[in-house]
Amino acid sequence: MAIRHLKIVALVAASSLAIAGCVGSFDPANPRQVSASERQQGAQAHEQILAEFGGAYNGPGSAMVERVGKEVAIASGLTATGQECTVTLLDSQVVNAFAIPGCYTYVTRGLLSIMENEAQLASVLGHEIGHVAAEHSKRRQNRALFSNLAAIGLGILTGSGQVAQAATQIAQVTTLKYSRDQEYESDDLGIRYMAAAGYDPYESADVLDALGDQSALDARIRGRDEAAQVPAWARSHPLSSDRVKRADRKASETGLQRGAQSQHTERFMSSIDGMLYGDSPSQGYVDKHSFAHPQLRLGFRVPDGYYLNNSARAVTATSGNSKTQIQFSGGRLQSGGSISNHVDQVINGILGNARANAQFSDTRTSTINGMSAATRQARVSAQGGQVDLTVVGYKFDADSAYHFVFISPANVDDANIVRSTSQSFRKLSTAEAARLRPKIIDVVTVKRGDTVSGLARRMAFDDYKVERFRVLNDLDDGQTLRAGQQVKIVVNG
Repeated sequence: MAIRHLKIVALVAASSLAIAGCVGSFDPANPRQVSASERQQGAQAHEQILAEFGGAYNGPGSAMVERVGKEVAIASGLTATGQECTVTLLDSQVVNAFAIPGCYTYVTRGLLSIMENEAQLASVLGHEIGHVAAEHSKRRQNRALFSNLAAIGLGILTGSGQVAQAATQIAQVTTLKYSRDQEYESDDLGIRYMAAAGYDPYESADVLDALGDQSALDARIRGRDEAAQVPAWARSHPLSSDRVKRADRKASETGLQRGAQSQHTERFMSSIDGMLYGDSPSQGYVDKHSFAHPQLRLGFRVPDGYYLNNSARAVTATSGNSKTQIQFSGGRLQSGGSISNHVDQVINGILGNARANAQFSDTRTSTINGMSAATRQARVSAQGGQVDLTVVGYKFDADSAYHFVFISPANVDDANIVRSTSQSFRKLSTAEAARLRPKIIDVVTVKRGDTVSGLARRMAFDDYKVERFRVLNDLDDGQTLRAGQQVKIVVNG
């Protein structure tokens, strides 16, 4: 969660991402260039996308992403000089990449961290630019993939437009959902573009394979169904062994031999050395079941079994064992306003027109960890049944307030979840905030005698050190290191 006073800002609307209607066939041999109207269209969405992902990351890796992206864009024919394309490294740990009309292309820190060389970066960016070049956004409907809270929450159940807008506050991404044929076409275009830009096309299959490994590790660490843990990029770009094999076959059809073109591994490693890994200090840190924000100096804990998800606008928590969904965010407290009024404003903003179908409890005021607090509940009649909503708010200081939103099907006994979570919210001391440190990528050169287990012990994690090290460096089980090889480890900054 990045900003102190959060505003509900809708993600990019379908009208700003796509133009309705049919388009003609696409001929990659006769590419079109980006039009001024498309650039204007993309510019309108760009600022909203930056806000949703915590902004652009301008540290290590950012200049490389822009350079490689523009090289690939030039190879695509969308631009002659690269000036008509905007390529951004997003300050997000989410594993994702996407592009919108106007040649605005994005990749996250999370995805960049699992790559091994510039050729893999060129493959991902080429794929996304392929969607733009082939005008796939004109051939399909947008689909916003919201968090689990939105899926279970009132926007879906009541059909309220205002609720749906509120749900976007906790959405991690707006993802453009493409057909399988469009995905394959973009794979082919990405391979075509990266090869034309001088990069080894065989790395396209390798980065797809690495994404699959990351997905499987995420599922194992979180202890939940693998299908629910697929990274954002893989949800919109489904991964399969057939797709990896197909990418390898398409690379061979270029007539190039593996390794005949550049990978630029050393230059890549040098570029990302010192790059932020995981949560940003400006958004706060998730540590298993706890969240702490060093700049806002606040923290809380959710019950065991919950998985915390930190986005630019809110922190959400879901559990495979509980139907109760949790959201944490904050806002400005009106001058002279009470925390009870703040809670009412939050409820009204969530319910919108559905307020007419709700039954409300009286507001209860209390003191929690030295802060004035208020709690109010509502039961809402929805299309799929009744839903219970509980909001607990805190007056943090003179002009700001924070709150939890708990949503569950009616009559679910979540009193202990609400109580333990809401009672855990507290202010951090100066010393506690100072102890919170970011993680960064440290690129090291393997020395004679170094082993996977030995280097993995240096990883700044309490668990799965070897598994994390192998996935981070695309090392198969049993694969050993060689002297002189560059590898990534994650250390405290």
